[in-house]
Amino acid sequence: MVSRSFSQPDSSLVGSLHTLVVERCLQIHPRSPLLDKRVKIFQPDDGYRASVDAVFLSALVGSAAPGERILDIGSGTGAVSLCLAHRFPACEITGLEIQPRLVELSSLSAAANDFANLRYLNRDIRRPLPDIANCSFHHVISNPPYAEHDMPSPNPGKAFAHNFRQFDLASWIAFALKMMRPKGHFYMINRTEAVTEILSALRGKAGAITIVPLYSKKGQDAKRVLVSARKDSKAPARILPGLVVHNDDGSYSAAAERILRGGECLPNLWSVR
Repeated sequence: MVSRSFSQPDSSLVGSLHTLVVERCLQIHPRSPLLDKRVKIFQPDDGYRASVDAVFLSALVGSAAPGERILDIGSGTGAVSLCLAHRFPACEITGLEIQPRLVELSSLSAAANDFANLRYLNRDIRRPLPDIANCSFHHVISNPPYAEHDMPSPNPGKAFAHNFRQFDLASWIAFALKMMRPKGHFYMINRTEAVTEILSALRGKAGAITIVPLYSKKGQDAKRVLVSARKDSKAPARILPGLVVHNDDGSYSAAAERILRGGECLPNLWSVR
């Protein structure tokens, strides 16, 4: 069982974070709910905020055994790792995030949910990380920064989070593979246009690659893809039918509802289109 000291912030940190919320009450959404209000999350009003992509990405993890270690690279406001901490309370989960303010908020969210198995660290993956051992994680998951269009956001937080030009995707994946144990599992969400680059970065290093398209509505092209792979595997790749997120009227599809509200994992729904 995971020790409570693994992630639980000390009382002074929790106190300072509550002060942060009070001081910035006009800028922070207190406890925006995830998984039908079973998971609480603090997010900024004026910067990067997690979307449903984070919940879909967390649902890509079909299983994790007690005691296994999960790494969330570029954890942002913590949505992915918070969902995973809820689903896998006996796993050790670490989030790495370069923006200090988001680390503060995600740490507050972990405390608000009483997730003793979850911690967040302010780290830059482009620099050496002497306190985090290579090849030590069973699962590595990431929603890396990428741009929706060529025009940068006027908000510095959003621009930083989404400006993929600051980060090389191949280097991002190389870091993930370096942190992963042999036969470890890799999970990512990105733009459909990035599939070629993702496959190139994984070639010769991981197999059992699975691509799950996310369709906004039935009949539309997929703008997002979920990708999973296994380090050192030689198994062939496959493309699954994917998931339609919205009905024609804009409401969530039944399959999406089962993930977003019901907390089901995607492997149970891959046949749903």
